[in-house]
Amino acid sequence: MSNITVFNSAKAPAFARNAVLSETTLALAGGAASGPGVKRVSIKGGVFRLVAGGKEIANIEDRHLDVIVVKAAPKVSRIFYMGKYDKDAAAVAPDCWSNDGDMPDKSIKSPQASNCAKCQQNIAGSGNGNSRACRYQQRLAVVLANNPSGDVLQVTLPATSIFGKGEGDKLPLQAFARWAATQTPPVNLDAVVTRMKFDTTAESPKLVFSPQRWLTDEEYETVQEKAQSVEAQRAVMMTSAGADGVTKPAPMMLDGKRPDVAEEEDEAPKPKKKAAPAVSEDDEPEVRKAAPKSETVPAKKGKLADIVADWDDE
Repeated sequence: MSNITVFNSAKAPAFARNAVLSETTLALAGGAASGPGVKRVSIKGGVFRLVAGGKEIANIEDRHLDVIVVKAAPKVSRIFYMGKYDKDAAAVAPDCWSNDGDMPDKSIKSPQASNCAKCQQNIAGSGNGNSRACRYQQRLAVVLANNPSGDVLQVTLPATSIFGKGEGDKLPLQAFARWAATQTPPVNLDAVVTRMKFDTTAESPKLVFSPQRWLTDEEYETVQEKAQSVEAQRAVMMTSAGADGVTKPAPMMLDGKRPDVAEEEDEAPKPKKKAAPAVSEDDEPEVRKAAPKSETVPAKKGKLADIVADWDDE
């Protein structure tokens, strides 16, 4: 019997129990987007959906979801699709993306530019309305508040859920994190249950955040272990397409354009501004100004209490 058939990863030595993927392993495995996928929570269509292997396996009717944030990507990322968003098109990998928001990922064969700041897709008006074609995203690794020892899930937030001031208990992610950091004592987001709730006044899916309760000592210990897991590392490093196992972008058409492609929910068109207001720390980072001219699997539906407890069994 070969050693590989009897190898049990659960019996890891002490030095390997909290391991994250090393540069060597990532390189030999073909990059962070290779290997088995990651379960994730999608907010497509303003509904919380559990996606595994690129297929929706459950969704819930509730307008909120209580989670515990176990890890976050250190920087806001960027993602660009050459094709236009089409909810009915086949899922494809992005044409360009950046995990740090500064430089295109090294795995991209034909990046849009040498760095994000100088990219033509970062010009106001390159996307819908006055928005940019290359969009900001923030990736989180979370566990469900009612099952901290369950699967680590990826949540990918669009710019509208990241930036802005918000008000009351309707804060976008960065404003929520700043509020937590200024409390006495400071509130770490991996020490509390966070409620993600849809802002029903927004045109496109947008989440706002608020704290619900402190974790118990047992829950906190579990969350700290989850934060060091391979699953958490992959959740904050992989694009949504990578998490679903999609690795190829849409094929180029004869006219040099990409066909319409499916991706996470597109941002609502932004109206052109008459005058550029001053940018505050709550606004989306300033952009350059343009120079003068597959098979569908039926998803489960139900209330939150009836579904989330079953997600880890799928």
